[in-house]
Amino acid sequence: MDTIVTAVKLNSNEIFNLLKQFITEVIGEEFIEEMDISMESSFNKDLEMDSIEIVAFSEKIKAHFGERINFTGWLSNMDIDQLIELKLGMIVKFIESCQ
Repeated sequence: MDTIVTAVKLNSNEIFNLLKQFITEVIGEEFIEEMDISMESSFNKDLEMDSIEIVAFSEKIKAHFGERINFTGWLSNMDIDQLIELKLGMIVKFIESCQ
């Protein structure tokens, strides 16, 4: 039997909490306990995520939102400096705008 997933619009706080959960799953709860994750957290500097972890995080977004969110396409339009400075709040705003 196929499962039908209803697209529910999330607010920015719900998106933030979901992304924080994805980050925890990717880098491990033991590392998250020592971090203060906020909308201003950068993936490179604050969260210290490497490229493999960022790809795993991206896959979680893709798996959760499916075709509704073209996260990979959005990232591919950024230059290297923009990617280095990418903050969690920027992703929250992007996802919110795509719903």
